[in-house]
Amino acid sequence: MRLAGKVVVVTGAGRGLGRAFAAGIAAEGARVCIAELRPDTGQRAADEIGESALFVQTDVSSLESVESMAAAVAELWGGIDGLVNNAAIAEGVGGKRFNELDPDTFLRVLDVNARGTWQACRAVYPYMKARGRGKIVNIASDTPLWGAPLLLHYVASKGAVIAMTRSLAREMGPDRICVNAIAPGLTRTEATESVSRERHETYERGRAIPGPQYPADLVGAVTFLLSDEADLITGQVLPVNGGFVFN
Repeated sequence: MRLAGKVVVVTGAGRGLGRAFAAGIAAEGARVCIAELRPDTGQRAADEIGESALFVQTDVSSLESVESMAAAVAELWGGIDGLVNNAAIAEGVGGKRFNELDPDTFLRVLDVNARGTWQACRAVYPYMKARGRGKIVNIASDTPLWGAPLLLHYVASKGAVIAMTRSLAREMGPDRICVNAIAPGLTRTEATESVSRERHETYERGRAIPGPQYPADLVGAVTFLLSDEADLITGQVLPVNGGFVFN
């Protein structure tokens, strides 16, 4: 129960990785906010996790929405100890060359994945500062680490998340707030069902530990970085990808 008594927000927690993170965090003793855009999946996730979970409809691309969510969580549970920035556009974005991408789609991916991460950090910051400590885990990707082709907007957005993680760690460090990122490899979720079989095989054959990756494979890294055991770890990017790339 390494997170006993803590309050943690997980964005995009209605399904896939976020759903697994929220369940794992609750299992470690924390109260968890399912900050999800879709009411059906968000409420279902909260109901399945149980009384330690709360669903708050949240659009991370809206600063007003994430600030309202953070205020509601802090009012109900007395503060915020952790944030997992998981919400992102990842489904159906791959397969086009850089010069074939739609400009509006490019901006939308950056708006949610990069700007949304910053806005969620900004929203929870006052409550972590009031606590005198906090933990933020940004969900990046290993795609910027190897320059994955045919999804430039997604790679750019996750590269921005990695860069922001390092800068935020320095800015929030004096408040004893740790900011880290994990960089998952291609993980089998609902969002990656549209990814080509060829791309899945590239990962699964190219890993030092061959085979597929599932959401459960990432939960331990996230819960560790949220825990008191990681009090002096900040500004780091941890690839969790079976050794497909080394950082």
